[in-house]
Amino acid sequence: MVKNINEIYKQLGIDDEVLKYAEERLKGLRERFAGIDETAEYNQLKVLKALQECRVSDACFSASSGYGYNDLGRDTLEEVYSKIFNTEDALVRPQITCGTHALNVALSSNLRPGDELLSPVGKPYDTLEEVIGIRPSRGSLKEYGVSYSQVDLKPDGSFDYENIKKAVNDRTGLVTIQRSKGYQTRPTLSVESIGELISFIKGIKNDVICMVDNCYGEFVERIEPSDVGADMVVGSLIKNPGGGLAPVGGYIAGKKECIENAAYRLTSPGLGKEVGASLNVIQSFYQGLFLAPTVTASALKGAIFAAAILEGLGFKVHPDADTKRHDIIQAVTLGSAEAVISFCKGIQAAAPVDSHVTPEPWAMPGYDSDVIMAAGAFVSGSSIELSADGPIKEPYNVYFQGGLTFPHAKFGIIKAVQQLKDDGIIKLS
Repeated sequence: MVKNINEIYKQLGIDDEVLKYAEERLKGLRERFAGIDETAEYNQLKVLKALQECRVSDACFSASSGYGYNDLGRDTLEEVYSKIFNTEDALVRPQITCGTHALNVALSSNLRPGDELLSPVGKPYDTLEEVIGIRPSRGSLKEYGVSYSQVDLKPDGSFDYENIKKAVNDRTGLVTIQRSKGYQTRPTLSVESIGELISFIKGIKNDVICMVDNCYGEFVERIEPSDVGADMVVGSLIKNPGGGLAPVGGYIAGKKECIENAAYRLTSPGLGKEVGASLNVIQSFYQGLFLAPTVTASALKGAIFAAAILEGLGFKVHPDADTKRHDIIQAVTLGSAEAVISFCKGIQAAAPVDSHVTPEPWAMPGYDSDVIMAAGAFVSGSSIELSADGPIKEPYNVYFQGGLTFPHAKFGIIKAVQQLKDDGIIKLS
């Protein structure tokens, strides 16, 4: 029986040179990791407090079917989310298939023909382009008479307040603020900066709805965008708040009127939140939420380790290893399609599921180029689990995120470096 940790790394395909380099890069991160653990403890207690105050019991874990009338577990969970996010109401449903779906529900239910949607933080995530109508698609907001306006961030990543003020007009019905970088290399937005932006916009037009795409950001900080003025925060349960256990689902938390509108769009006018069976997933929603703060902390540590190890190899990383984090995503500019594919091969080979599979680029729905995704996950597409992906186009960035435990995130990064070395893309000496 092998008890030496270096020996088991060797059995998993890591050579001494790669392992030595990785351990050297890890040495200087311990203090950063301690700070992440303190935030995780705070958020763990915040979640626990909400679960206790809402009197969660084992009766909440019973599945409902059909219409889902009087579903105690579903209704209580939405109350828990409202407390955690400090909002008037929440919609947390397995019928929401992904983050893009949740955002579409929030947007399409709270915008009306003749309204204008404004993004003051530049281009939204690729899959929202068809939702909005930037790229033509059936059922887009554009087809329903909603126009779109965009103000790019300044070159240094700060808000262009002068042009934002010009962009807000009588038709501006909703402002969408994407917290994370998406398939870009811009800085992720801190909750504090989001609050400043919302305050500025509300000062121009007080009745505009401010929605934050919160994907990848939940529990990274001690406060959420809804604590600093956001009317809605939106996310996916197969990212941070599902804790790796939620098999599907999304959430929208915010002002009561906004959530009621979203519920009527998700189900049907006249039905709203009253229907929607929780089926057999409700317990995993609760347990995943309970684990979410510590799982998010593991993913954060993995992202920082990835930045440190790849920065040391000469790659440009976004953000760098020393920058304060506001989401779990680590972007790396690898410079070639071959390097992106090699990196993703390494991440896939480190997976607990489908480690024997080789990822290949393909034309994924909603994207304008081939995309490669490495994700040997227990939940298909779960990006709180160890994963890496990127569009096969210049400047050839790869986006690394997730890791239910730090040891797995650490191994994934080391395995990716080993793959880059084996494919002749990097040299360590």
